[in-house]
Amino acid sequence: MKNGVVVEICVESVEYAVAAERGGADRIELCSELFSGGATPSRGLIAEVRRRVYIPIHVLIRPRLGDFCYSDCELDTMECDIAALKQLGADGIVLGVLEAGKRIDLTRTARLVKLAAPIPVTFHKAFDECQDLLSSLGLVIKTGANCLLTSGGAATAADGVVQIEQLVKQAAGRITIMPGGGIDASNVHHVLAQTRACYVHTSLGRSRVSPRPRSASPVSNIEMSQFEARVRAIRELLEANEVRP
Repeated sequence: MKNGVVVEICVESVEYAVAAERGGADRIELCSELFSGGATPSRGLIAEVRRRVYIPIHVLIRPRLGDFCYSDCELDTMECDIAALKQLGADGIVLGVLEAGKRIDLTRTARLVKLAAPIPVTFHKAFDECQDLLSSLGLVIKTGANCLLTSGGAATAADGVVQIEQLVKQAAGRITIMPGGGIDASNVHHVLAQTRACYVHTSLGRSRVSPRPRSASPVSNIEMSQFEARVRAIRELLEANEVRP
């Protein structure tokens, strides 16, 4: 954390995790299937990233793509994954459970948060599917989650800055509000200055890039250097234009 802002970079490979750390990320969110919205990464990937990266690693728990209303069997799978992540040395867990009416599933989410303890939990952008974000914030806080990732219900955090600003004010320090969605060096300062948030989350466009074909060659050094440079651009911009919550 530098100049009061924590920069979280979302990645789905060892190479990108290492590049994010070199570029100045404060922590990473690790997932698979990033292009499709993200799913739980393999235990092997988690272990290898943990071996090579020294900044905190927060891991996505999402048993499948699609909606966030899970069956009892899927909840059991999430519980098993959480237990495994604690053994693998994860520093945080990212999850979200909704009811059929796109309301926060307080009971089930709280159950997962309790199981994760003492590891902190971020409630992810499933939150943005709720119709009333301000009332939904109260439910997320009641689950015991430590952080909320949101674009303010908009397509991007830049589009949702007014709503995110309201969420930060209503949270009043009871939970960390972390803007995320379409953030890069061109808009990160605007988002943080407007919302007064002190955390920011981005995949730096990786979630909008088509998945690599199975026949593709390994990730190149050029790709990694370019990604590292995009992370560093955000870090240097924030250091040059300090944002205080």
